[in-house]
Amino acid sequence: MIYKVYYQDSFDQVPVRENTHSLFIEADSVRDVRRKLAEKNYNIEFISPLTGAYLDYEQQKEDFKVETF
Repeated sequence: MIYKVYYQDSFDQVPVRENTHSLFIEADSVRDVRRKLAEKNYNIEFISPLTGAYLDYEQQKEDFKVETF
């Protein structure tokens, strides 16, 4: 399954909507996403599974790229 992860670059930053980044990652579960990103110093705000129409919508964007870790 593909997940969209909303995050801040560092735990040291105060979460601000304008500084929130996102990435797409393939994993078996939310726990697996967190395990794969554990080495990064990301302040993860939210993890959303992409399915159906939501996945189709995101795939149409030119910046859609599934990250591998």
